[in-house]
Amino acid sequence: MKRIPLLAKIAVAILLGILCSLFFPVWAVRIFETFNSLFSNFLGMFIPLLILGLVAPAIADLGGSAGKLLGITVLLAFASTILSGFVSYFVCDLTFPHLISGNMGAFDSLAEGKTIKPYFTLEMPPFINVVTALVLAVLVGLGCAAVDGRPLKGALDGFSAIVSFVIDRVIIPCLPVYIYGLFLKMGAEGTVVSVLSVFVKIVAVIIALHVATLLLQFLFAGAITRKNPFLALWTMMPAYATALGTQSSAATIPVTLRCTKNLGVQDQVASFTVPLCATMHMPCSILKIVACTYAVAFTTGMNVDLGVFAGFILMLSVTMVAAPGVPGGAIMAALGVISSVFGFDASMQGLIISIYIALDCFGTAGNVTGDGALSLIVDKIHKRYDKECII
Repeated sequence: MKRIPLLAKIAVAILLGILCSLFFPVWAVRIFETFNSLFSNFLGMFIPLLILGLVAPAIADLGGSAGKLLGITVLLAFASTILSGFVSYFVCDLTFPHLISGNMGAFDSLAEGKTIKPYFTLEMPPFINVVTALVLAVLVGLGCAAVDGRPLKGALDGFSAIVSFVIDRVIIPCLPVYIYGLFLKMGAEGTVVSVLSVFVKIVAVIIALHVATLLLQFLFAGAITRKNPFLALWTMMPAYATALGTQSSAATIPVTLRCTKNLGVQDQVASFTVPLCATMHMPCSILKIVACTYAVAFTTGMNVDLGVFAGFILMLSVTMVAAPGVPGGAIMAALGVISSVFGFDASMQGLIISIYIALDCFGTAGNVTGDGALSLIVDKIHKRYDKECII
């Protein structure tokens, strides 16, 4: 039997949550609020483990293909991802104060402990904070890549498999119930209309950012390689369409590889850049997270200055390497950074998850399409400066 897409489950959960809030008694709403409290506490405890289990082996894997081409590709991938995050911030800083200023305080009543409370809760404190986990993961990953750390790398791969299993079999299946309970509570408290109003505006801005990001990437690649950027973008459309259906960069690699070669990229370059970029080139993913975080922070009166978001974007660009081939994996990896920098409670994080997953297919499609533009640049550099660097 074909599995129901996560996006469809989330959409149904939102609609059912709103509808059920019209007639559910408070005691029934508190049952789901209790589940949400337990789930969010578990998530908070698990996030540092997730970062350790995904970031460390992902960075260690980069050591398997040493050489100048590796450094160039990694540098460009990180630069593109970080730039997309900053572009998202500046666009949100220009537009959101006008679009959602009338919805100030829309998320205030979502804070934990207000109005409808759970029957009970269990504290699950993490054994290590998020920033420490991220730094430790980077150090361990770099160490494994630099030295002969095969025994440790094997242990990291096993731990990564456990983390991915928990994401795929526990967290992701529970998300629709969590989102249902979140919108059920919002409807019961009378805040769902204002929240959905903000929701729609955020989605519109993010879709516009996706289009602008792809155009900028291919215009830049076209200027460097002297290729028609619009024709190059059109050549990558099969990969874009495939990613819309699979919602997985990894699953789309065969199509992305073929489209990239059709751009004129050398076989050995495309065979190296496409799989690597599928795991670390996440411009459309980071712009969604930045936009959602800005919107929630702005409406709750938090500090949204560039200084705060600059550090947030840089940390986020590292966690994007941890995004596994699981729908919603990137936002799961990013939750720790979001909570660490902004202190969002579980309800606010749930809204960000909802928006992210609602646009997950478009984000994945944008990521893999942009891989073609990045491959064009790497191929140009390789032809000009690194003719002897053969992978």
